[in-house]
Amino acid sequence: MHNLEDLKLAIIGLGYVGLPLAVEFGKRRPVVGFDIDRARIAALEAGHDRTLEVGDKELKEAGQLRYSADIASLAECNFYIVTVPTPIDAHKKPDLTPLIHASETIGQVLKPGDIVVYESTVYPGATEEGCVPVLERVSGLVFNRDFYAGYSPERINPGDKEHRIAGIQKITSGSTPEVAELIDALYREIIAAGTHKAGSIRIAEAAKVIENTQRDLNIALINELAVIFNRMGIDTEAVLQAAGTKWNFLPFRPGLVGGHCIGVDPYYLTHKAEAIGYHPEIILAGRRLNDGMGSYVVSQLIKAMLKRRIQIDGARTLVMGLTFKENCPDLRNTRVVDIVRELRQYNISVDVYDPWASIEEAEQEYAITPLAEPQVNAYDSIILAVAHNEFRIMGAANIRRLGKPDHVLYDLKYLLKPDEADLRL
Repeated sequence: MHNLEDLKLAIIGLGYVGLPLAVEFGKRRPVVGFDIDRARIAALEAGHDRTLEVGDKELKEAGQLRYSADIASLAECNFYIVTVPTPIDAHKKPDLTPLIHASETIGQVLKPGDIVVYESTVYPGATEEGCVPVLERVSGLVFNRDFYAGYSPERINPGDKEHRIAGIQKITSGSTPEVAELIDALYREIIAAGTHKAGSIRIAEAAKVIENTQRDLNIALINELAVIFNRMGIDTEAVLQAAGTKWNFLPFRPGLVGGHCIGVDPYYLTHKAEAIGYHPEIILAGRRLNDGMGSYVVSQLIKAMLKRRIQIDGARTLVMGLTFKENCPDLRNTRVVDIVRELRQYNISVDVYDPWASIEEAEQEYAITPLAEPQVNAYDSIILAVAHNEFRIMGAANIRRLGKPDHVLYDLKYLLKPDEADLRL
């Protein structure tokens, strides 16, 4: 096993998680940033991050970071950190394909004494049961004799310029006590907020997957309360503001639950639970409720339009926002697409406007082409689906101008005052 001073790092996967990590380490020690997307590598070499997680100036500060899509560049490294996506498939089952491919890539260059750390969200046991056997098979080396592993879950919050990687406490773990200490020491170099060394890889994996499961369930509770209060004619936001005056009331808000973590991680945990013979009821109930919010939003909109005697068949709706969260270009697992698809089931023509979203990515991932600019006086209904600052600045009057003289404005994100929207979640 290597000493801290001898570690030569490679970050595998330069997305929302991998790039900020590579940049922080690249300010202090040599790092190879590896990604199979050659266009991504070319853009980073030109000094720009299309995800906007790292600014051009900060990229330049990582003077010891170099980028590569060539596996040969990994051969000189001895410490590999895997930060590839771990999505779910169409059946809501964990898709470990990117993780397996990354492990196969590392296996080709793995040498005695090397260490592989995974940051991607997985279920407890995935590192040692799913990834390590791939490393052994491809490399011909033996785990915990020839090479070692660790798990340090990512806690990146896309679009968040306040909670950056150095300011978020990090969980670390390793496959032996000595490796765990070395991994922890390495991360302490860049994590000003400190680290928490978990007792095992499985504990670290479980900690990660429950962080977002807890958030998912809390949002599911608030979503269910919103449905109840809407039926009672009570403003949900007003209720939450009142309840929030108690010191220990948690400030969750209703809404669409998407993204690469909250809407995905619970399925990793429930998959493993079912594999060991336990059917998780509460977690899956929360998932069902949150996954159904797009249909609920559209049903509320349709009812409001009918009350206004607005013709549904052939109507035009503007959906403002497509990314999974505000002020961020991240389209992964956005649940706004549920609203778009549901509206189209009613033969409603849907336009999507999002100044943050990549038109090319939206077309490729969801077959949706966002407008460059929305039309004025064109829509029978408008849905404020994402709380981008641009929409907040527009204000109710300018948003209303996009609608026909008689239209329904549905504010999902409490961007407007209560009396400025026709519907609120």
